[in-house]
Amino acid sequence: QVQLVESGGGLVQAGGSLRLSCAASGGTLRTYAMGWFRQAPGKEREFVATTRWSGSTQYYADYVDSVKGRFTISKDNVKNALYLQMNSLKPEDTAVYYCAAASSGGGRVFRLYDYWGQGTQVTVSS
Repeated sequence: QVQLVESGGGLVQAGGSLRLSCAASGGTLRTYAMGWFRQAPGKEREFVATTRWSGSTQYYADYVDSVKGRFTISKDNVKNALYLQMNSLKPEDTAVYYCAAASSGGGRVFRLYDYWGQGTQVTVSS
């Protein structure tokens, strides 16, 4: 059973940066597809970014269009952690951010993920 704990959220002004971390225990993330999702009040959970081993020398990464060029997802298999570097933040990025792990599948569909963290709040002021 994998446990995920997010951290790094907070209040930041528009244009600022935050780095979210997701620490895993109870299993290694090396073989999992990992994702970040977010949920704003009154809205459905939204895909943000995902990464998985591509089978070559690089990790595959995918992002929702609204964060491309601003957010970067990365995984550290030694530290067993997942990160989301968020730059040029906008008020519309305000949400609770969740990390998730999928033993198979994953991608953009939250129902394909097996394990979830409790979430960390990101608030971007204008």
